[in-house]
Amino acid sequence: MMPAPTSMPSPALDEETARSELYGLLALLYYASPATELIANLRLAATDAPAAGAFLEEPWRALVGVAREMTDEAIQSEYSALFGGIGKPEVYLYGSHFLSGFLNEKPLARLRTDLGQLGLARDENMSETEDHFAYLCEVMRYLIAGDDVTVANLTRQREFFSVHVQPWVMTMCDNLQQHPKARFYAALAGLTRAFMGVEAQGFDMLA
Repeated sequence: MMPAPTSMPSPALDEETARSELYGLLALLYYASPATELIANLRLAATDAPAAGAFLEEPWRALVGVAREMTDEAIQSEYSALFGGIGKPEVYLYGSHFLSGFLNEKPLARLRTDLGQLGLARDENMSETEDHFAYLCEVMRYLIAGDDVTVANLTRQREFFSVHVQPWVMTMCDNLQQHPKARFYAALAGLTRAFMGVEAQGFDMLA
């Protein structure tokens, strides 16, 4: 399951569609160095809240503002500096690293088991393991917007989020926001933190 192109989230969308599209945008921005077209679309995006509730409006406005201030090359170079290169990246985007301290450990095995139960499998063309944050965002997007209501429902979303995303995503955001090389991705981490907080609060209300 590769991150698919998505349009900019719109305040005119209903809440579930907006959630799905924001997960899709996060998947694109975290999966690879953003394409010029994606950055251009982000710069043109409205700076109202991308999902229901004003809580996301300020971090969204900050991200769009940083995108407008930076060049394409600076944003793309920042991605490479933080997440690319050979060996240990400056910032990890893998759940198994945060949950166990190592890559490709038990958390990844459990994730694969749970994905199998959802009928999902990693696309062979995808270069990253399933515990990459972008992949997890794509799974959440599917669980929100998928056509199979036995899988794409709030119960499944809450279960997947609470096990595979919530335990570590805030630490990832901390690492990005505190990193001296991060500017665009520090702003993205701010939006990610706010959105994950809204998601966690919403799922807590379902418990």
